[in-house]
Order: sequence, then C-alpha cells, then structure tokens
Amino acid sequence: MIIRNLNDIRKTDRNVRSDGWASARMLLKDDGMGFSFHITTMFAGTELKMHYQNHLESVFVLKGKGTIEDLATGEIHKLEPGVMYALNDNDRHIVRPETDILTACAFNPPVTGKEVHDETGAYPADPDGLRATVLAE
Repeated sequence: MIIRNLNDIRKTDRNVRSDGWASARMLLKDDGMGFSFHITTMFAGTELKMHYQNHLESVFVLKGKGTIEDLATGEIHKLEPGVMYALNDNDRHIVRPETDILTACAFNPPVTGKEVHDETGAYPADPDGLRATVLAE
C-alpha cells in the first residue's frame, strides 16, 4: 500500500514546476502501478500548447475555469470543476486557464518524475517503458 500526502509531496523533488504549471507527482513509474498520478495546477493567463506524443493522459478538473482547444478539429471546450478530458489519441491541444485550474491527472505509460515539456509540447518517451501510440506528423 502506498500512502502519500499532497502537502508533503509539494516539499520534495516530486513537485515539478515549469512555465505555466506546477505538478505534484503523487505516483511515478518507480511506484510500479502502471500509470502515474499527478495533482497539477495550470496558472491563469497562460496558454499551454501540448502534444503528448508518447503518453496518454486523462485530466479531471477540481477547481478553476478555462478552455481546452482540440487543434485537430478547432473545437473549444469549457473546463470547470467536474469536467474530465482524456487525450486518448495523443491529441494536440491548448489549455487556456482563465483562473488557476487545479486538476488530478493520470498518465500512461507512467512518467519518471523529471519530465518537462519539450519544444513540441510533449514529454520524452521513457526508453524502458511501454510507448503509447505515436501519431505521424
């Protein structure tokens, strides 16, 4: 059994911060669960263009509001408490937080904990882990 406290995680190197977001990585690859679990805050006024080419992600909004744009279709969806979105097809997207947005996120394959977005908006593939479907550009 794994028990962790969010406030404790936020005081360790499992709390990763980058431009526009901070993520407390509650479960990582080395925990052996087959997925990673994060509590992530996306900061108001930012525009987060992402494309997880090597991971699938689901996100549940706990607090805050904003929008997510599906770059393949141009569709824009509201984000608010109670909304879940899943990037089940390595979807290219932009999140635009109007307020700070607090989320709970799961990644498959799990991240190792040190990843930050590269120039394409993706996390790098873990050479030791399973690789999610990669879309041809």
